[in-house]
Amino acid sequence: MKPSSLTLRRSVDTFIKVLSMVASLVGILFLLWILWDLAFKGFEALDINFFTRRTGPFTVPETGMANAIVGTLYITLLATIVGVPIGLLGGIFLSEFGRNHPISSAVRFFANILMGTPSILVGVFIYAVIVLPMSGFSGLAGGVALAIIMLPVITRTTEDILALVPNELRESALALGAPHWKMIVHIVFRAARAGLITGVILAIARVSGETAPLLFTAFNNSYFTYYDVEGPMKYVYDMTEPTANLTVTIFNYAMTPYEQWQKQAWAGSLLITGAILVLSVIARTFFGGGKKRRA
Repeated sequence: MKPSSLTLRRSVDTFIKVLSMVASLVGILFLLWILWDLAFKGFEALDINFFTRRTGPFTVPETGMANAIVGTLYITLLATIVGVPIGLLGGIFLSEFGRNHPISSAVRFFANILMGTPSILVGVFIYAVIVLPMSGFSGLAGGVALAIIMLPVITRTTEDILALVPNELRESALALGAPHWKMIVHIVFRAARAGLITGVILAIARVSGETAPLLFTAFNNSYFTYYDVEGPMKYVYDMTEPTANLTVTIFNYAMTPYEQWQKQAWAGSLLITGAILVLSVIARTFFGGGKKRRA
């Protein structure tokens, strides 16, 4: 009985390993297929005009997506400014102050629900609470929508990363007389710095490719939305107006029958995919070694 049982267990183990390898190879194959398709069709429209000229009619050959690129950067920057500090503070509360607090379970529960909520529902919510009262679409509303999507990701990531810091470090700092807040900032945050930065970068990459919430908030624009101001900065980007962004522009261009716009949609898709890939590689390469250092 024992040899037979051992043979069966080894056979099952081998089967599971082979099945896992096949599933991984299939996933990698589809990823490479997508990247190759994007590169093959996207490089054709990547020229100097794509990065220097704004969107325009399909009848004009020398158009680009400069306004959409700038708008995406501003919206993502606003989402980062709003979402990252609140997410970090929420993760600090869950990990350092509220481990056994009754509110912590509710915060984790709602954070998990928000992480699984379709992003289009976030867009509809911001449409109701910001777009309608302001009587118009705006980049501000788009940034807030992306910040809400980013918030639970950073909160739970921060909690998980801080939980990996050994309690001995906290106890040593407190035993030396350090205040609780100073222990968190100078000891816990330094020990978990790599993981926290990785979580923030991946959260930014997560929201930078969102389309659905921006359809209800930032909408789109064919121009650069600047307004004149007095001072050293002559032009300031106006986030209170409908703001051009890559994802909605790609959606609009891809749905048209015009070949020029379709090519630019492929180029915009390649740009977003490349940016997300670069952010992910940076996060894994430069800040992904936190666990090794703690081991």
